[in-house]
Amino acid sequence: MNKSIITLCFIALLAGTAHARENPVKVDILAQSSQSWDGRQLPAYPTTTPEISVLRIEIPAGTQLALHQHPVINVGYLVSGELTVITEQNETLHLKAGDALIEVVDKWHYGKNEGSTPAVIVVVYAGTPGTPLSVHKE
Repeated sequence: MNKSIITLCFIALLAGTAHARENPVKVDILAQSSQSWDGRQLPAYPTTTPEISVLRIEIPAGTQLALHQHPVINVGYLVSGELTVITEQNETLHLKAGDALIEVVDKWHYGKNEGSTPAVIVVVYAGTPGTPLSVHKE
C-alpha cells in the first residue's frame, strides 16, 4: 500500500479520535433483562436460524388492540404518546414516550391508547422464519 494513503488513513483516524473526545458518544441502556415486564423468565432461543423484524407501529388515540400473544421474544420503545398494556390476568403496564419494555411471550394481552395523540412504538422481534410475530385470540 502507498505510504501517502497509509499516512492519510492514520491522520483521519487521529482526527476522529480527537473529535470523539470532544463529543463523546453517550449510551443509555433502555431495557436489559432475562424477564418480561410481568416478571416471567423469557424462553430459550430456538436452535434454528433467527429472523429479526423491526416494526414501527402507530396506534391512533382512543384505540384498543385485539387480545393477542407473541410466540417470540420482542422489545419495544415508545417513541411518542402513551400506551397501556393489560394481560388477561389484569396485570397492567403504563408506558409514556421514552419508555422501553420487554414484552410478555406466549401470554394473552392487549394494548390501548388512552391518550389524545397517536402512540408510536418501535418493536424488535427476535423470531425465526415462518413464526408469526403475533397471534390473535379467537
